[in-house]
Amino acid sequence: LHEVFLTMTLINLGLLAFSALTISMFKTQVCRIHGVMFGLSEESIRLVCYAYLAVYKILIIVFNMVPLLALYTLA
Repeated sequence: LHEVFLTMTLINLGLLAFSALTISMFKTQVCRIHGVMFGLSEESIRLVCYAYLAVYKILIIVFNMVPLLALYTLA
């Protein structure tokens, strides 16, 4: 069970890092593509992107890191 939660945590942290780097490196392209797709302003898209990263980080902490720490504490 330790290995499962450790693997899940590492995969999700990798995806979070990839998403954050992609959004920060290609801001204009991301805003342009999503603006065309959804008809949103650039400010709205940036707000949604940062909210996505924040919520994803909280979910990783709650559902991956906390159980992993609990398993290591109990072992």
